[in-house]
Amino acid sequence: MERPPHIAIVPSPGMGHLIPLVEFAKRLKNNHNISSTFIIPNDGPLSISQRAFLDSLPTGLAHVVLPPVNFDDLPDAQMETRISLVVTRSLDSLREAFKSLVAETNTVALFIDLFGTDAFDVAIEFGVSPYVFYPSTAMALSLFLHLPKLDQMVSCEFRDLPEPVQIPGCIPVRGQDLLDPVQDRKNDAYKWVLYNAKRYKMAKGIAVNSFHELEGGALKALLDEEPGKPRVYPVGPLIQIGLGSGSGSGSGSDVDGSECLKWLDGQPCGSVLYISFGSGGTLSFDQLNELAMGLELSKQRFIWVVRSPSDKPNATYFNSHGHEDPLEYLPKGFLERTKGTGFVVPSWAPQAQILSHSSTGGFLTHCGWNSILETVVQGVPIIAWPLYAEQKMNAVSLTEGIKVALRPKADENGLVGRVEIARVVKGLLEGEEGKPIRSRIRELKEAAANVLSKDGSSTKALDQLASKLKTKNSLSI
Repeated sequence: MERPPHIAIVPSPGMGHLIPLVEFAKRLKNNHNISSTFIIPNDGPLSISQRAFLDSLPTGLAHVVLPPVNFDDLPDAQMETRISLVVTRSLDSLREAFKSLVAETNTVALFIDLFGTDAFDVAIEFGVSPYVFYPSTAMALSLFLHLPKLDQMVSCEFRDLPEPVQIPGCIPVRGQDLLDPVQDRKNDAYKWVLYNAKRYKMAKGIAVNSFHELEGGALKALLDEEPGKPRVYPVGPLIQIGLGSGSGSGSGSDVDGSECLKWLDGQPCGSVLYISFGSGGTLSFDQLNELAMGLELSKQRFIWVVRSPSDKPNATYFNSHGHEDPLEYLPKGFLERTKGTGFVVPSWAPQAQILSHSSTGGFLTHCGWNSILETVVQGVPIIAWPLYAEQKMNAVSLTEGIKVALRPKADENGLVGRVEIARVVKGLLEGEEGKPIRSRIRELKEAAANVLSKDGSSTKALDQLASKLKTKNSLSI
């Protein structure tokens, strides 16, 4: 009798990585009867939301949390260094977990995301095929695969290059818009990105959370067969349906969510701008104020998920429950003056339901890839406001490549002023500038539904990957 195939998945820390991986695992289980175990490396206790999320995984998806690793020797390490090292420093416990898994299941593959290539060594040790699940854009993946070559060709910092960088299959990108960890080549974060990028060629395949109509050029370049280059499978858009993903992991309650949606029910179709910078995104105090004044000046309807500023000018403000109150940092009288047109929510909102609501006509976003895929699936046009990681690259792609976004211009101090904000908000929701964007995003909404249909390209790519997983390492007992 043949045991059904099983895969191990080692995610990077953070819900933004875990969510698309879980959707990927669900699709493999439901469509191909390939079950999964998530092996979770970490550097401390999991958050309440992570625990709740893992505990609610459906049948066929299990999880093991590895003992936490210690970073006392690296208190100031950048995020990419920590994400890479959390896997490297967990290899002994990962090996033990993997040993049990291989003994109990027909383990056919190990999937890592982004920076976990050291786990490949454990897979290979047990005769299991290593794979990558790339949760970001095809453009960023194309840069990753091109980076070893770029590193040899360029001697200065990429941001100092006079000409934009040509990533295979993509629109040219200025050096300063490339992802954060490649901005300082002397930093360990860059060395880790380069190290992991070089090891991607060890993978038997790479699944990427994108689709042809969204990133045709990048995917065409990725699918060109070259010796030693892993096969790429575009399986997106994989998004979480029905929860407030990407909109903050604050202490949101059902009351917040239902009040938001009730308010939206009373607004005209396509009239509301939704504003959220994701679970990790914060603005400076001055920028928070300019955004508030710009929204007021635009006279457009909005729902805004407000988080406390990154630099607090006064003492921290607390509400009656003893929690910090982000709304206290808004300009004096703003909430009263915008009462009719705006709905302001502290920390958390049910993003998926807001984006799918007929009253929502635009999304001002930090350009995190999960949020972008959610808004594409719902056909909501974008104002691009990137903050960190690969978000500037995403913003360039959205405005100049895919053409579904407007991007406000910052002044010489890096601050986006209220007049510019009002101009872009009005332009997107009701201006001529927004017309082609609104039309293009509707086309992409249709394409996103088609690629996931029975004969769609992403469904077929997943079928091909599943077929490879089933035939490559099938064990009989």
